[in-house]
Amino acid sequence: MSQFEDRAKEALSKPQNVGEMADADSVGTVGSPDCGDMLRMWLKFTEKDGKKVIDRASFQAFGCQTAIAVASMATELLKGKTPEEARNLQPNELSGDLGPLPPMKIHCGQLVEQALKSALDGKDAPQKKASDTLLGNLQPQSGKIKIVPLDESNS
Repeated sequence: MSQFEDRAKEALSKPQNVGEMADADSVGTVGSPDCGDMLRMWLKFTEKDGKKVIDRASFQAFGCQTAIAVASMATELLKGKTPEEARNLQPNELSGDLGPLPPMKIHCGQLVEQALKSALDGKDAPQKKASDTLLGNLQPQSGKIKIVPLDESNS
């Protein structure tokens, strides 16, 4: 197993900042239900030394495990950054301790970068309803994907 695979596996075993953020100031969503990769990122800002900075970031993802690992790393990396500093981060920087992404996984870093930029642009309104989740956005256009929520009581 490569160093990247080891680090990604470790990040997936205990992902950070997963889940909706009810008091978010901004939300960004990217992806396509037709290909299966979707990512939503929430940002909460605060003021520090007279500057607007990211206080907290969280995410939800469906699809690639590498995107989940990168998003987990990125949400930690974003804390304390100004919106301008965050916007200037490249996909390879967002992967943090995972290190450089293998060529076939670069799109995972780009997915995280796009969700971040969407949140920074404020294109999605912050969530107001519990029913307005990332899962709710996975409505396939072609009807090829069927999502069935797991009933945890049967596990």
